Amino acid sequence: MLKQALAATTLLLILISSPVRGQEASQPSTPANTRDWYVHFQSTLIGQGVLPFPAQYSGANSLDPNGEVKDTFSFDVMGGVRPWSGGEFDVDALSWQGYGLSNTTGLASFPSGEAYRLGETYPDAVIARAYFRQTLSLGNEHNPGAKGGGKRKLIFTVGHFAVTDVFDQNTYANDARMQFMNWAFVNNIAWDYPADTLGVTNGLSSELDIGSWAARAGIFQVSKVANGVRMDWDLAHAWSAAGELERQYSFSGHDGAVRLLAWKERAHMGSYQEVLSDPRSISANGMLQYRTKYGFGVNAEQQIRKDLGMFMRLGWGNGRTQVWEFTDVDRTASLGFSLKGDAWDRPGDTVGLAAVVDGLTAVHRQFLANGGLGITVGDGALDYRPERLGEAYYSWKAAKHFWLTVDYQLAVDPAYNHVRGPANIFAIRLHWEM
Repeated sequence: MLKQALAATTLLLILISSPVRGQEASQPSTPANTRDWYVHFQSTLIGQGVLPFPAQYSGANSLDPNGEVKDTFSFDVMGGVRPWSGGEFDVDALSWQGYGLSNTTGLASFPSGEAYRLGETYPDAVIARAYFRQTLSLGNEHNPGAKGGGKRKLIFTVGHFAVTDVFDQNTYANDARMQFMNWAFVNNIAWDYPADTLGVTNGLSSELDIGSWAARAGIFQVSKVANGVRMDWDLAHAWSAAGELERQYSFSGHDGAVRLLAWKERAHMGSYQEVLSDPRSISANGMLQYRTKYGFGVNAEQQIRKDLGMFMRLGWGNGRTQVWEFTDVDRTASLGFSLKGDAWDRPGDTVGLAAVVDGLTAVHRQFLANGGLGITVGDGALDYRPERLGEAYYSWKAAKHFWLTVDYQLAVDPAYNHVRGPANIFAIRLHWEM
Protein backbone atom coordinates (compact mmCIF):
# COMPACT_ATOMS: atom_id res chain seq x y z
CA MET A 1 0.00 0.00 0.00
CA LEU A 2 2.89 2.36 0.77
CA LYS A 3 4.14 2.31 -2.84
CA GLN A 4 0.64 2.83 -4.23
CA ALA A 5 -0.02 5.78 -1.93
CA LEU A 6 3.33 7.38 -2.77
CA ALA A 7 2.63 7.00 -6.48
CA ALA A 8 -0.79 8.61 -6.06
CA THR A 9 0.70 11.54 -4.17
CA THR A 10 3.37 12.07 -6.82
CA LEU A 11 0.77 12.02 -9.59
CA LEU A 12 -1.31 14.64 -7.78
CA LEU A 13 1.74 16.87 -7.41
CA ILE A 14 2.30 16.71 -11.16
CA LEU A 15 -1.33 17.28 -12.13
CA ILE A 16 -2.01 20.15 -9.75
CA SER A 17 0.65 22.80 -9.99
CA SER A 18 -1.17 25.83 -8.49
CA PRO A 19 -3.85 26.49 -5.87
CA VAL A 20 -7.48 26.68 -6.96
CA ARG A 21 -8.89 30.01 -5.82
CA GLY A 22 -12.21 31.82 -5.84
CA GLN A 23 -13.01 35.23 -7.30
CA GLU A 24 -10.54 38.03 -6.54
CA ALA A 25 -7.71 35.48 -6.45
CA SER A 26 -5.81 37.56 -8.97
CA GLN A 27 -5.27 40.16 -6.26
CA PRO A 28 -2.51 38.73 -4.03
CA SER A 29 -3.12 41.27 -1.29
CA THR A 30 -6.75 40.23 -0.87
CA PRO A 31 -7.23 38.21 2.34
CA ALA A 32 -8.33 34.61 1.77
CA ASN A 33 -11.52 35.11 3.81
CA THR A 34 -12.90 37.64 1.32
CA ARG A 35 -13.02 35.17 -1.58
CA ASP A 36 -16.41 33.88 -2.63
CA TRP A 37 -15.17 30.30 -2.66
CA TYR A 38 -12.03 28.24 -2.16
CA VAL A 39 -10.63 24.73 -2.70
CA HIS A 40 -7.73 23.25 -0.74
CA PHE A 41 -5.94 19.90 -1.10
CA GLN A 42 -3.72 17.91 1.23
CA SER A 43 -2.22 14.43 1.28
CA THR A 44 -0.25 12.75 4.08
CA LEU A 45 1.57 9.43 3.98
CA ILE A 46 3.12 8.02 7.17
CA GLY A 47 5.19 4.88 7.57
CA GLN A 48 5.75 4.02 11.24
CA GLY A 49 7.51 1.14 12.96
CA VAL A 50 8.38 -0.07 16.43
CA LEU A 51 11.51 -2.09 17.19
CA PRO A 52 11.28 -5.34 19.20
CA PHE A 53 11.19 -4.66 22.93
CA PRO A 54 11.10 -6.73 26.15
CA ALA A 55 7.69 -7.75 27.54
CA GLN A 56 6.89 -10.32 30.23
CA TYR A 57 3.38 -10.79 28.83
CA SER A 58 0.95 -9.33 26.29
CA GLY A 59 -2.82 -9.00 26.06
CA ALA A 60 -5.61 -8.07 23.69
CA ASN A 61 -4.68 -4.37 23.54
CA SER A 62 -0.91 -4.68 23.77
CA LEU A 63 1.68 -3.15 21.47
CA ASP A 64 3.33 -6.03 19.59
CA PRO A 65 6.70 -6.67 21.34
CA ASN A 66 8.08 -8.46 18.26
CA GLY A 67 8.24 -5.24 16.26
CA GLU A 68 6.14 -4.20 13.28
CA VAL A 69 5.72 -1.59 10.56
CA LYS A 70 2.43 0.03 9.56
CA ASP A 71 1.42 2.86 7.25
CA THR A 72 -1.46 5.28 6.78
CA PHE A 73 -2.50 7.46 3.86
CA SER A 74 -4.98 10.34 3.69
CA PHE A 75 -6.15 12.69 0.95
CA ASP A 76 -8.50 15.61 1.60
CA VAL A 77 -10.36 17.91 -0.73
CA MET A 78 -11.61 20.86 1.31
CA GLY A 79 -13.83 23.52 -0.13
CA GLY A 80 -16.23 26.25 0.86
CA VAL A 81 -18.43 29.09 -0.30
CA ARG A 82 -19.10 32.44 1.31
CA PRO A 83 -22.59 33.49 0.20
CA TRP A 84 -22.71 36.67 2.31
CA SER A 85 -20.54 38.75 4.61
CA GLY A 86 -19.31 36.62 7.50
CA GLY A 87 -21.10 33.46 6.37
CA GLU A 88 -19.43 30.33 5.06
CA PHE A 89 -20.30 26.72 4.21
CA ASP A 90 -17.35 24.31 4.41
CA VAL A 91 -16.96 20.67 3.36
CA ASP A 92 -14.04 18.26 3.76
CA ALA A 93 -14.09 15.06 1.70
CA LEU A 94 -11.56 12.58 3.11
CA SER A 95 -10.13 9.45 1.50
CA TRP A 96 -7.97 7.30 3.78
CA GLN A 97 -6.55 3.84 4.37
CA GLY A 98 -4.08 2.04 6.58
CA TYR A 99 -3.57 0.94 10.17
CA GLY A 100 -1.84 2.20 13.27
CA LEU A 101 0.69 0.05 15.11
CA SER A 102 -1.04 -3.02 16.62
CA ASN A 103 -4.35 -1.76 15.23
CA THR A 104 -3.97 1.49 17.18
CA THR A 105 -3.55 -0.12 20.60
CA GLY A 106 -0.76 -0.57 23.13
CA LEU A 107 -0.16 3.04 24.19
CA ALA A 108 -2.37 5.62 25.87
CA SER A 109 -0.37 8.37 24.13
CA PHE A 110 -0.59 6.75 20.71
CA PRO A 111 2.26 7.72 18.37
CA SER A 112 0.31 8.67 15.21
CA GLY A 113 -2.47 11.22 14.97
CA GLU A 114 -3.22 9.95 11.46
CA ALA A 115 -4.06 6.44 12.71
CA TYR A 116 -7.71 5.78 13.51
CA ARG A 117 -9.04 2.99 15.69
CA LEU A 118 -10.91 1.79 12.62
CA GLY A 119 -8.33 0.67 10.05
CA GLU A 120 -8.91 0.06 6.34
CA THR A 121 -6.98 -2.20 3.95
CA TYR A 122 -8.46 -0.46 0.90
CA PRO A 123 -9.22 3.25 0.46
CA ASP A 124 -12.42 4.48 2.06
CA ALA A 125 -14.07 7.86 1.57
CA VAL A 126 -16.19 9.92 3.96
CA ILE A 127 -17.43 13.46 4.41
CA ALA A 128 -15.23 14.33 7.37
CA ARG A 129 -16.67 17.84 7.81
CA ALA A 130 -19.76 19.69 6.61
CA TYR A 131 -20.67 22.76 8.61
CA PHE A 132 -21.89 26.36 8.50
CA ARG A 133 -20.08 29.20 10.25
CA GLN A 134 -21.27 32.76 10.77
CA THR A 135 -19.00 35.56 11.99
CA LEU A 136 -20.63 38.71 13.32
CA SER A 137 -18.56 41.86 13.76
CA LEU A 138 -19.20 43.67 17.02
CA GLY A 139 -17.11 46.71 16.14
CA ASN A 140 -13.80 47.81 17.67
CA GLU A 141 -12.70 48.19 21.25
CA HIS A 142 -11.74 51.56 22.69
CA ASN A 143 -8.14 50.28 22.63
CA PRO A 144 -7.27 49.91 18.91
CA GLY A 145 -3.73 48.87 19.83
CA ALA A 146 -4.91 45.70 21.55
CA LYS A 147 -3.84 42.30 20.25
CA GLY A 148 -5.97 41.38 17.22
CA GLY A 149 -6.40 45.05 16.33
CA GLY A 150 -9.03 45.58 19.01
CA LYS A 151 -11.64 43.80 16.89
CA ARG A 152 -14.67 42.21 18.51
CA LYS A 153 -16.53 39.34 16.88
CA LEU A 154 -18.99 36.59 17.61
CA ILE A 155 -18.62 33.27 15.77
CA PHE A 156 -21.24 30.50 15.51
CA THR A 157 -20.46 27.06 14.04
CA VAL A 158 -23.00 24.28 13.50
CA GLY A 159 -22.82 20.96 11.67
CA HIS A 160 -20.43 18.03 11.32
CA PHE A 161 -16.88 18.87 12.39
CA ALA A 162 -14.13 18.09 14.89
CA VAL A 163 -14.52 19.64 18.34
CA THR A 164 -10.78 20.31 18.29
CA ASP A 165 -11.24 22.56 15.26
CA VAL A 166 -12.58 25.09 17.78
CA PHE A 167 -11.19 24.10 21.21
CA ASP A 168 -7.68 23.36 22.55
CA GLN A 169 -5.84 25.07 19.70
CA ASN A 170 -2.08 25.58 19.98
CA THR A 171 0.36 27.22 17.57
CA TYR A 172 3.16 24.71 18.15
CA ALA A 173 1.35 21.42 18.83
CA ASN A 174 -1.97 20.89 17.08
CA ASP A 175 -1.47 19.20 13.71
CA ALA A 176 -0.28 15.58 13.27
CA ARG A 177 0.23 16.20 9.55
CA MET A 178 2.77 19.01 9.99
CA GLN A 179 3.89 19.10 13.65
CA PHE A 180 4.19 16.51 16.42
CA MET A 181 2.56 13.19 15.53
CA ASN A 182 1.71 11.79 18.97
CA TRP A 183 -1.89 12.14 20.19
CA ALA A 184 -0.66 13.75 23.43
CA PHE A 185 0.92 16.66 21.53
CA VAL A 186 -2.02 17.26 19.20
CA ASN A 187 -4.73 17.67 21.86
CA ASN A 188 -5.22 17.48 25.62
CA ILE A 189 -5.18 13.72 25.96
CA ALA A 190 -7.05 13.70 29.29
CA TRP A 191 -10.07 15.29 27.56
CA ASP A 192 -12.42 12.50 26.46
CA TYR A 193 -13.60 14.79 23.68
CA PRO A 194 -16.73 13.83 21.71
CA ALA A 195 -15.95 12.13 18.41
CA ASP A 196 -16.67 9.07 16.35
CA THR A 197 -13.90 6.66 15.32
CA LEU A 198 -12.65 9.20 12.75
CA GLY A 199 -12.50 12.07 15.23
CA VAL A 200 -15.57 14.12 14.20
CA THR A 201 -19.08 14.61 15.54
CA ASN A 202 -22.21 16.77 15.19
CA GLY A 203 -22.79 19.85 17.27
CA LEU A 204 -22.70 23.58 17.64
CA SER A 205 -20.31 26.07 19.18
CA SER A 206 -20.08 29.80 19.81
CA GLU A 207 -17.06 32.02 20.33
CA LEU A 208 -16.82 35.57 21.63
CA ASP A 209 -13.54 37.22 20.63
CA ILE A 210 -12.76 40.66 22.04
CA GLY A 211 -9.14 40.97 21.00
CA SER A 212 -6.86 39.66 23.72
CA TRP A 213 -9.69 37.71 25.38
CA ALA A 214 -11.88 34.98 23.94
CA ALA A 215 -14.53 32.65 25.36
CA ARG A 216 -15.90 29.52 23.69
CA ALA A 217 -18.72 27.10 24.47
CA GLY A 218 -20.22 24.16 22.62
CA ILE A 219 -22.38 21.07 22.91
CA PHE A 220 -21.92 17.93 20.83
CA GLN A 221 -23.12 14.38 20.24
CA VAL A 222 -21.32 11.35 21.66
CA SER A 223 -20.95 7.85 20.23
CA LYS A 224 -23.59 5.17 20.78
CA VAL A 225 -20.88 2.69 21.82
CA ALA A 226 -17.37 3.45 23.05
CA ASN A 227 -15.29 5.01 20.23
CA GLY A 228 -17.93 3.92 17.73
CA VAL A 229 -18.96 5.20 14.32
CA ARG A 230 -22.65 5.73 15.06
CA MET A 231 -23.85 8.63 17.21
CA ASP A 232 -26.24 8.33 20.16
CA TRP A 233 -29.44 10.20 19.26
CA ASP A 234 -30.91 10.08 22.77
CA LEU A 235 -29.91 13.73 23.08
CA ALA A 236 -31.56 14.24 26.45
CA HIS A 237 -29.21 11.69 28.03
CA ALA A 238 -26.18 11.59 25.70
CA TRP A 239 -24.12 14.73 25.07
CA SER A 240 -20.80 16.41 25.71
CA ALA A 241 -20.31 20.08 26.58
CA ALA A 242 -17.11 22.13 26.61
CA GLY A 243 -16.16 25.64 27.63
CA GLU A 244 -12.86 27.46 27.14
CA LEU A 245 -11.48 30.83 28.23
CA GLU A 246 -8.46 32.23 26.39
CA ARG A 247 -6.12 35.09 27.24
CA GLN A 248 -3.63 36.24 24.61
CA TYR A 249 -0.78 38.55 25.61
CA SER A 250 2.64 39.85 24.63
CA PHE A 251 5.66 39.41 26.91
CA SER A 252 8.76 41.44 25.97
CA GLY A 253 7.44 41.62 22.42
CA HIS A 254 6.77 37.87 22.15
CA ASP A 255 3.24 36.53 21.79
CA GLY A 256 1.77 34.04 24.23
CA ALA A 257 -1.59 32.57 25.21
CA VAL A 258 -3.20 30.64 28.06
CA ARG A 259 -6.42 28.63 27.62
CA LEU A 260 -8.51 27.12 30.42
CA LEU A 261 -10.77 24.22 29.41
CA ALA A 262 -13.65 22.56 31.24
CA TRP A 263 -15.73 19.68 29.91
CA LYS A 264 -18.61 17.47 30.94
CA GLU A 265 -19.79 14.33 29.17
CA ARG A 266 -22.83 12.08 29.53
CA ALA A 267 -22.95 8.72 27.76
CA HIS A 268 -24.00 5.08 28.17
CA MET A 269 -20.83 4.25 30.11
CA GLY A 270 -19.70 1.59 32.54
CA SER A 271 -18.49 2.27 36.08
CA TYR A 272 -15.05 0.92 37.03
CA GLN A 273 -16.09 0.36 40.64
CA GLU A 274 -19.23 -1.57 39.64
CA VAL A 275 -17.15 -3.72 37.33
CA LEU A 276 -14.73 -4.56 40.12
CA SER A 277 -17.62 -5.55 42.39
CA ASP A 278 -18.74 -8.09 39.76
CA PRO A 279 -15.65 -9.40 37.91
CA ARG A 280 -17.85 -11.35 35.48
CA SER A 281 -18.74 -8.06 33.80
CA ILE A 282 -15.15 -6.99 33.11
CA SER A 283 -15.15 -8.37 29.56
CA ALA A 284 -18.24 -6.26 28.81
CA ASN A 285 -16.61 -3.13 30.29
CA GLY A 286 -19.09 -2.90 33.11
CA MET A 287 -22.73 -2.37 33.84
CA LEU A 288 -23.70 0.22 31.27
CA GLN A 289 -26.07 3.06 32.03
CA TYR A 290 -26.14 6.79 31.37
CA ARG A 291 -23.44 8.32 33.55
CA THR A 292 -21.55 11.60 33.70
CA LYS A 293 -17.83 12.35 33.66
CA TYR A 294 -15.98 15.66 33.67
CA GLY A 295 -12.55 17.23 33.63
CA PHE A 296 -10.36 20.29 33.22
CA GLY A 297 -7.37 21.33 31.15
CA VAL A 298 -4.76 24.05 30.71
CA ASN A 299 -3.16 24.85 27.36
CA ALA A 300 -0.37 27.43 27.12
CA GLU A 301 2.04 28.64 24.45
CA GLN A 302 4.84 31.19 24.49
CA GLN A 303 7.06 32.55 21.77
CA ILE A 304 10.59 32.71 23.18
CA ARG A 305 12.12 34.37 20.14
CA LYS A 306 10.98 34.82 16.56
CA ASP A 307 11.91 31.26 15.50
CA LEU A 308 11.43 29.44 18.83
CA GLY A 309 8.30 28.66 20.80
CA MET A 310 7.21 26.41 23.65
CA PHE A 311 3.92 24.81 24.64
CA MET A 312 2.45 23.11 27.69
CA ARG A 313 -0.73 21.16 28.44
CA LEU A 314 -2.13 19.88 31.74
CA GLY A 315 -5.22 17.68 31.95
CA TRP A 316 -7.35 16.13 34.68
CA GLY A 317 -10.34 13.79 34.37
CA ASN A 318 -12.40 12.33 37.22
CA GLY A 319 -11.52 8.80 36.03
CA ARG A 320 -14.39 6.88 37.62
CA THR A 321 -16.36 5.97 34.52
CA GLN A 322 -15.40 4.22 31.31
CA VAL A 323 -13.36 6.15 28.74
CA TRP A 324 -15.85 6.69 25.97
CA GLU A 325 -14.30 8.50 23.01
CA PHE A 326 -10.55 9.05 23.09
CA THR A 327 -7.96 7.13 25.13
CA ASP A 328 -7.24 5.88 28.66
CA VAL A 329 -5.75 8.91 30.39
CA ASP A 330 -6.98 10.56 33.60
CA ARG A 331 -3.98 12.81 34.27
CA THR A 332 -1.54 14.31 31.78
CA ALA A 333 1.30 16.85 31.68
CA SER A 334 3.18 17.71 28.49
CA LEU A 335 5.88 20.21 27.55
CA GLY A 336 7.56 20.87 24.24
CA PHE A 337 9.54 23.22 22.01
CA SER A 338 9.33 24.09 18.32
CA LEU A 339 12.24 25.67 16.45
CA LYS A 340 12.09 27.06 12.92
CA GLY A 341 15.16 26.67 10.69
CA ASP A 342 15.99 30.37 10.36
CA ALA A 343 19.35 29.91 12.12
CA TRP A 344 20.58 27.54 9.40
CA ASP A 345 18.86 29.38 6.51
CA ARG A 346 15.98 26.90 6.29
CA PRO A 347 12.97 28.98 7.48
CA GLY A 348 10.53 26.41 6.09
CA ASP A 349 12.01 23.62 8.24
CA THR A 350 10.96 22.83 11.82
CA VAL A 351 12.55 20.91 14.69
CA GLY A 352 10.30 19.73 17.52
CA LEU A 353 11.03 18.18 20.91
CA ALA A 354 8.40 17.25 23.51
CA ALA A 355 7.65 14.94 26.45
CA VAL A 356 4.48 13.79 28.22
CA VAL A 357 3.61 11.90 31.42
CA ASP A 358 0.18 10.23 31.69
CA GLY A 359 -1.51 8.66 34.71
CA LEU A 360 -4.66 6.85 35.86
CA THR A 361 -6.92 6.97 38.92
CA ALA A 362 -6.65 4.09 41.38
CA VAL A 363 -9.95 2.50 40.33
CA HIS A 364 -9.02 2.77 36.64
CA ARG A 365 -5.68 1.05 37.35
CA GLN A 366 -7.45 -1.76 39.21
CA PHE A 367 -9.85 -2.26 36.31
CA LEU A 368 -6.93 -2.79 33.92
CA ALA A 369 -5.02 -4.95 36.42
CA ASN A 370 -8.03 -7.30 36.63
CA GLY A 371 -8.06 -7.82 32.87
CA GLY A 372 -10.26 -4.92 31.76
CA LEU A 373 -9.79 -3.36 28.32
CA GLY A 374 -9.74 0.33 27.52
CA ILE A 375 -9.95 1.90 24.08
CA THR A 376 -6.20 1.65 23.40
CA VAL A 377 -4.73 -0.17 26.44
CA GLY A 378 -5.22 -3.45 28.28
CA ASP A 379 -2.44 -6.04 28.65
CA GLY A 380 -4.49 -8.51 30.70
CA ALA A 381 -2.59 -7.59 33.86
CA LEU A 382 -0.82 -4.49 35.11
CA ASP A 383 2.37 -3.60 37.01
CA TYR A 384 1.42 0.08 37.12
CA ARG A 385 3.72 2.99 36.40
CA PRO A 386 2.85 6.32 34.75
CA GLU A 387 3.30 6.16 30.98
CA ARG A 388 6.10 8.44 29.78
CA LEU A 389 6.82 9.33 26.17
CA GLY A 390 9.15 11.67 24.32
CA GLU A 391 9.04 12.75 20.68
CA ALA A 392 11.54 14.49 18.41
CA TYR A 393 11.02 15.37 14.75
CA TYR A 394 12.63 17.26 11.89
CA SER A 395 10.34 18.58 9.15
CA TRP A 396 12.19 19.43 5.93
CA LYS A 397 10.44 21.65 3.40
CA ALA A 398 11.67 19.90 0.28
CA ALA A 399 9.61 21.94 -2.19
CA LYS A 400 7.07 24.75 -2.23
CA HIS A 401 4.15 22.53 -1.24
CA PHE A 402 5.94 19.42 0.05
CA TRP A 403 7.43 18.42 3.44
CA LEU A 404 9.39 15.34 4.48
CA THR A 405 9.55 14.57 8.21
CA VAL A 406 11.59 12.07 10.20
CA ASP A 407 10.21 11.29 13.66
CA TYR A 408 11.42 9.36 16.71
CA GLN A 409 9.44 8.50 19.84
CA LEU A 410 10.51 6.68 23.00
CA ALA A 411 7.72 5.11 25.09
CA VAL A 412 8.62 4.14 28.68
CA ASP A 413 6.20 1.84 30.52
CA PRO A 414 3.79 1.68 27.55
CA ALA A 415 0.15 1.29 28.56
CA TYR A 416 1.25 2.02 32.17
CA ASN A 417 2.97 -1.37 32.41
CA HIS A 418 6.42 -1.51 34.01
CA VAL A 419 7.11 -5.05 32.71
CA ARG A 420 6.82 -3.93 29.07
CA GLY A 421 9.17 -1.70 27.09
CA PRO A 422 10.74 0.71 26.62
CA ALA A 423 9.64 0.90 22.98
CA ASN A 424 11.54 2.74 20.24
CA ILE A 425 9.23 4.06 17.51
CA PHE A 426 10.37 5.56 14.20
CA ALA A 427 8.38 7.22 11.42
CA ILE A 428 8.71 8.94 8.06
CA ARG A 429 5.99 11.37 7.01
CA LEU A 430 5.37 12.81 3.54
CA HIS A 431 2.98 15.75 3.42
CA TRP A 432 1.76 17.80 0.50
CA GLU A 433 -0.79 20.61 0.47
CA MET A 434 -1.94 23.57 -1.58
